Amino acid sequence: MATGPDVQLWATAISTNESNGRKIFFRYARVFSPAFDRASQPVRITMTWKFPSETGQPATEEQQRMILFEDALGLVLEQERFATLALVSTGENLREWIYYAKSQAGFTARYEYALAGMPAFPIEIHVAHDPLWSAYDEFKIVVRQE
Repeated sequence: MATGPDVQLWATAISTNESNGRKIFFRYARVFSPAFDRASQPVRITMTWKFPSETGQPATEEQQRMILFEDALGLVLEQERFATLALVSTGENLREWIYYAKSQAGFTARYEYALAGMPAFPIEIHVAHDPLWSAYDEFKIVVRQE
């Protein structure tokens, strides 16, 4: 599990889909180091991995591949405080990682470097300019209300 130099405390939350009873598990950065400046990472990178499952959760083998992916990427992205993993969610046949990074171009270069020589992963990547970390803050508000 990627931890990052700027995250001091991780937390978890669970949401239940009322229509089918399936769980969605969240792991998120709860406390950042006092010196961390979120504004230095204005680009939100959302990576999604879709998988088939009757329970909505990944099978053990797929889970192991997801850990391999996250660890390999985290080692490179978090160097020199280039990017910070803020949120990971797993459920409803989808795992999603949300990173905040200094730039899209830098992210792409580091992503390709980190995964060079590894088998392909079924990842979709979405990029948005989010200098205020709005998506992360919206998630934290919902977590506090539940």
